[in-house]
Amino acid sequence: MYVLVQVYIVRWLIRWLSACRKEFRRYRSRLIVSAVYVFFASAMGVGFFLPAGPIKRFFVKIGNYWLGILLYTILVVGAADVIHVILKRSKRINQEKLRSFKVFVVSGIICAVGIAALSIWGMINAGKIYTTRYETVIAKDAGEIKQMKVVMAADLHMGYNIGCEHIRKMVEKINAEDPDLVVFAGDIFDNEYEALEDPEELISILQGIKSKYGVYACYGNHDIKEKILAGFTFGGSRKKESDVRMDAFLEKARITLLRDESVMIADSIYLYGRPDLHRPGRGIKTRKTPEEITADMDLSKPVFVIDHQPKELEELSDAGVDLDLCGHTHDGQMFPGNLTIRLMWENACGYIKKGDMHNIVTSGVGIFGPNMRVGTVSEICSVTVKFEKSK
Repeated sequence: MYVLVQVYIVRWLIRWLSACRKEFRRYRSRLIVSAVYVFFASAMGVGFFLPAGPIKRFFVKIGNYWLGILLYTILVVGAADVIHVILKRSKRINQEKLRSFKVFVVSGIICAVGIAALSIWGMINAGKIYTTRYETVIAKDAGEIKQMKVVMAADLHMGYNIGCEHIRKMVEKINAEDPDLVVFAGDIFDNEYEALEDPEELISILQGIKSKYGVYACYGNHDIKEKILAGFTFGGSRKKESDVRMDAFLEKARITLLRDESVMIADSIYLYGRPDLHRPGRGIKTRKTPEEITADMDLSKPVFVIDHQPKELEELSDAGVDLDLCGHTHDGQMFPGNLTIRLMWENACGYIKKGDMHNIVTSGVGIFGPNMRVGTVSEICSVTVKFEKSK
């Protein structure tokens, strides 16, 4: 299917270039155009098979940019074809003018400008990180803590797309909030540890996070050692686990990984980190149910949960969880994904309340696959939690 799509696009590209300039009607010119196109279209596959190193990084990054451009090329060119078919059936349209070279050339220019505008904006927007703020009230006693600033980040996807510069921006945004607690809700890595730009520098940057009560994390579905190509994963049916170097990385970065376990914050608040729903990781066959999570807790105290995927919201609420912090969805990352993602999740991005539980889903700091964001933003979430024991 991928090859057929490429043939469809390059066919239209050569036809349009030939209509614009007679030089592109020559065999040699068409061959050059086709060769350049094949280079970009195959970069993703070439990068997949190359060994780790600078050359692989170059091809993978080119391939990731190409994926985004390809998506909007398909949408724009496909839309132009549909419009053309509709106009061909209209009796009000001069069919001779519709088939003219001038209309064909102008239509191609409009398509090219649309593709370029969406792609360039997507690349620029992906490099920005915003801060989204929320305020919640939990009707429980947290001892001497009357208010807490919790900063959540998720979906860093550190690897070929996301490197030191982006993570440095994230840490600056986090510290600007003067957080009491910082949590990472999964997908810290992008599958391949070798993809990290500079592990030691990234560790140093993350060590710069300033948090009164520490930094905690849970793993997501991409925090595992696994080959990935355009969203498809490889490795057979064997159990998928995190690379031991990922675990060591977090420890050096002073980030405490919670593996289906809880810690007490200031002897007043439970913080529980859930393993990923589908890939719970090393030593965990089946993660605990919401009821099992809170079974031994004193539910008169606040209960915070970090869970990569925003699932089991009703069950978590019924189990007595007060604040559920999630990621995973990227808010669809790229239009029209930001529209269709809402059909798949009860809370695809943002805030909802389930019973007495507050659920917040972030669109994430990083990106997966195409190195673009269109119609969505990269963000950290700053949550001000007030504790007001009900009378």
